[in-house]
Amino acid sequence: MVRVIVAEDQSAVRAGLVLILGSAPDIEVVAEAADGERAVELARELRPDVVLMDVQMPRMDGVTATGHVVSEGLADVLVLTTFDLDEYVFGALRAGAAGFLLKNADAKDLIEAVRTVARGEGLIAPAVTRRLIAEFASPRGPVRSPGATDPSVLDALTPREREVLSALAQGLSNAEVAGRLDMAEATVKTHVSKVLGKLGVRSRAQAAVLARELGV
Repeated sequence: MVRVIVAEDQSAVRAGLVLILGSAPDIEVVAEAADGERAVELARELRPDVVLMDVQMPRMDGVTATGHVVSEGLADVLVLTTFDLDEYVFGALRAGAAGFLLKNADAKDLIEAVRTVARGEGLIAPAVTRRLIAEFASPRGPVRSPGATDPSVLDALTPREREVLSALAQGLSNAEVAGRLDMAEATVKTHVSKVLGKLGVRSRAQAAVLARELGV
C-alpha cells in the first residue's frame, strides 16, 4: 500500500482528494492536514510514502513545508499547483519536491501521479514542464536549482551516470531509462541515487533542471 498524507487547507477540496485517492486499491490516506505546519508534524509522526501538498496554506505554506519534509527524509512530496503560481513551482522545486501536478488534473492522473512519486520517480505535469522550459528561454535566464551550477560538478559522474542524467533531463521514467540504456530498472534506481548525491540535489526534478542549466 502507498501511504499518503493529504495537505490542503480547503476542506471541500481536501475531502475530494481523499475520496479520489481512497478509491484506489493500493493507496491509503493515513492523515489529513489543513496547513503546512500540521502536514510536517504528521509526516514526522507517520512517515508516509507521499505527502500530497498544496502550496497555499495557512501557518506554513506548502513550499516551506516541503523543505522540512524532504530535508528530514520523511517522505516524497507531490505538489499541487495552478497555472498562475510559477514562483511556488520554482520554490517547491528548490525545496526538493518529487512531483508537480495541476489542481485541475482528473482523478486518474492524480492516482497515477501518487503511484509514480511513491516509486521514487519524478513527475511534472506537461503544462508545468512547458512553463519551466519557457523560464529557461526567458531573458531573465533559467531558474536556479540548489547545488553547484559550475560545470565541473559533472566531473564527479561516471560516463554511465552522465547518460542517466541526460535521460532524467528528458523526463524519462526509470523503466524508460532502463529500456534506452539497456540495463535493469533496479540498476537505474541505483544510478539515479548516486547522481542525486554527487550533484547535491534532492530530487529527480532538481537534477533535470540542473542538467539543463549545464547543457547535458
